[in-house]
Amino acid sequence: MIENVPSKKPVIVIALVMAVCLLGNEMLFIVLPLYWKFFGLTALWQVGVLLSINRFIRIVINSFIAWFYRKVNTRMGILLAVVLAVISTFSYGYLKGIWFLLIARCLWGFSWSLFRLGGYLTIITYSTEKTRGEYVGLFNGLWGLGTLIGMLFGGILAEQIGIQSVTTVFSIIGACSIPFVLKYIPKTKDEEASMNKEKKKHQSIWKDERIVLSLTTGIIIYFVIFGVFNSTLSNLIGMQIKEYLLIFGLSLGAASLAGIFQAIRTGWEPFLAPLLGKWSDQKWERSKVLIFALLMASVCFFILPLKFSTILFIFFIFVFQLSITLLVTMSDSIATDVATGKSQMTVLSLYTLSSDIGAAFGALIAFIMMDFLGIIWLYWITGLLLLILAFQWMRADKKLRNL
Repeated sequence: MIENVPSKKPVIVIALVMAVCLLGNEMLFIVLPLYWKFFGLTALWQVGVLLSINRFIRIVINSFIAWFYRKVNTRMGILLAVVLAVISTFSYGYLKGIWFLLIARCLWGFSWSLFRLGGYLTIITYSTEKTRGEYVGLFNGLWGLGTLIGMLFGGILAEQIGIQSVTTVFSIIGACSIPFVLKYIPKTKDEEASMNKEKKKHQSIWKDERIVLSLTTGIIIYFVIFGVFNSTLSNLIGMQIKEYLLIFGLSLGAASLAGIFQAIRTGWEPFLAPLLGKWSDQKWERSKVLIFALLMASVCFFILPLKFSTILFIFFIFVFQLSITLLVTMSDSIATDVATGKSQMTVLSLYTLSSDIGAAFGALIAFIMMDFLGIIWLYWITGLLLLILAFQWMRADKKLRNL
């Protein structure tokens, strides 16, 4: 019975199911650029299309996913997400050619959108103002394990047992999560009134400065982290560390170091993100933590392109990685805060749309700017963008205190 289930459990289960279903997607990021001919592709540009189409499809279907969750309960949405993820993962090993794989990647885009919005709705349902930050951190940290494991073992297993075997194993593992969804995910459903009321709520959202600022924050943070930083980290490392770095007898280049840095952050997030979120619930004010993280990240963007020792460069990389954990946890937590007590589905739908737009266009804009202005100016402009956002939150925070 749902009454006997601890309030954290549905959030944990959805996050772990997401992690399991992520394995195939993350494996593809490692395997596809290397073995693209195995997948029946005829040109490298097709690799880029396949790896990015799932993000762009999420922008298009966002309104549909919100409508879907108004019609069905959360458990049904997560079940459908698992089924679509299993089909797409299995397809990677057996379908050949750009068009078939494009369909499989679009299915994964549907799956991810269902997972993410379903997860946020579950967090709102089972959390309070005193636990929301902790639950958001726990949710983000746990599903991130799928990225770590998929990238770490996907490539190794593909070389050892073959791509078809890996996709089959990962799809079976995904299917095995279905009983956990049926047992632990509640049948909660978004309760919204008539379409007229919903229209009025939707219009009133744009008059709420905190909601608008939260949506803006989602765009900028996901643009900066999953667009600019993630896509240019190898370039940044290559600029700062000209020669291979010798670590424990291994000679590591920019690509290897970028992977290691990302893996370390993904590894600490299941432990650090919930702790930071819990502190923001109890000891700190969430907006102040966000402002601190924005300032810290802004300083790092101004410093990272400068020339200094390798040790200092690695230190600032990890400082920025810490700010990433803070930024994502606080941004997502504030989005669930402002959605509470209002039109939850509309606010959360707009927030996921905002963050998806930021992530989808981030890499494209970053490389255009880097081509014309260089990586130094790219990072400085990005740092200025974060600084402006921090001042906007300071202004909003001060205004709220004077009310």
